[in-house]
Order: sequence, then C-alpha cells, then structure tokens
Amino acid sequence: MALMITDDCINCDVCEPECPNEAIYMGAEIYEIDASKCTECVGHFDEPQCQQVCPVSCIPFDPAWRESPEQLLFKYTQLTAAKTA
Repeated sequence: MALMITDDCINCDVCEPECPNEAIYMGAEIYEIDASKCTECVGHFDEPQCQQVCPVSCIPFDPAWRESPEQLLFKYTQLTAAKTA
C-alpha cells in the first residue's frame, strides 16, 4: 500500500527530497503523496525514507491504497523504466 501524509504535517520540508520516486509534493496546505508513484521505497531502500525522517510521525500507510510487495516492486520497475526512456 502507498503512504499518506496526515493533517499533523508541519510542512518541515524534510520528506520531499528523501522520496526516490518524487511522489511527495506540496499540496494546498500540507505535503501530499501521489499514490501512483509511491512504492514505499521498495526497490530503493529497506524502509520508507519519508517515514524515517519525519519529525512528527505523520506518514502512515494509506489503508485506501493496498498493494502487495510484488505490486510495489512492479510499480518500481515501471517508474524506473519510464525515467530512463
């Protein structure tokens, strides 16, 4: 499943540059995550980097966007192929 940023976000700007898929962006009021680009860092790191750096722990897994590890790896493969094309 993808990650999401809750209303507890303090807009500290530390998560956005950590995302290897560029899935994090500034929304209307707080940072948001594009679920179609979020692989939970599968293919890049062992753990989601945004969760690791978030000082207020406001980046939980999004229950509305459930994906298996295999689906996340497939998404990673597609995203990295698109970058090199």
